[in-house]
Amino acid sequence: MSEEHELVQVANMRMPFGKYKGEYLVKLPEPYLIWMQNQGWPPGKLGRQLALMLEIKQNSLEKLIYPLMKK
Repeated sequence: MSEEHELVQVANMRMPFGKYKGEYLVKLPEPYLIWMQNQGWPPGKLGRQLALMLEIKQNSLEKLIYPLMKK
């Protein structure tokens, strides 16, 4: 999978469970992502997407994700 395709997917992924169920991953608060990291990422694709989103947020790159979101 290309990195570009992966970014489009993460831009349009919504949290499937928990306190922020239904929120786009890019809109999850950074402290929540840090908490999830400390708990252990969920397995599989979702865990990888959450880890990527934390990296994006820690580097203040969210502005690159918003244009990839489908309207």
